[in-house]
Amino acid sequence: MSLRAVTAALAQSAGSKPWLSASLFIAVAAAGTILGAYFFQYVLGLAPCPLCLEQRTPYYVAIPLALAVAAAAAFKAPGLIVRLGLLVLAGVMVWGACLGIYHAGAEWGFWAGPTTCAQPVTIARTPGDLLRQIQTGPRIADCTVAAWRFLGVSLAGWNALIATVLAAVALAAASRSREAA
Repeated sequence: MSLRAVTAALAQSAGSKPWLSASLFIAVAAAGTILGAYFFQYVLGLAPCPLCLEQRTPYYVAIPLALAVAAAAAFKAPGLIVRLGLLVLAGVMVWGACLGIYHAGAEWGFWAGPTTCAQPVTIARTPGDLLRQIQTGPRIADCTVAAWRFLGVSLAGWNALIATVLAAVALAAASRSREAA
């Protein structure tokens, strides 16, 4: 089978099964987003702040939920169940978008970030103590400082955008009729 035939078959399947296609797209996109976060953390060495870690939670919820909705759509579960699953997915992604907006707003100084994002406060009594704290202390990033930007948008901003798109995909799929699914 040629690549053109495979892409045509996938496009036809997506058009005829929007519930299945949307839920699989959300699962893959959410997994890709988490893998991207891990790349920035473990490969590029950008320490995540507490808000960064909290923003991952909706994706941890969305990935298995989207796979469950895809299975329900594939095995022709009642439309109400699939639609409810898509609406819950949309809600989870709206939660993720809100976390991203809050974090990006704190980075831009629109509002204060949480106090848990501050560096631990301990007073070094000697220069040697200070050096030991720097070398052995936990790396906690400040939530109000963007560690990286692309096109002027921080990772929190990109997270808000990705989560918004995934919520829109879930809502659009939930609005499709049973005949199309």
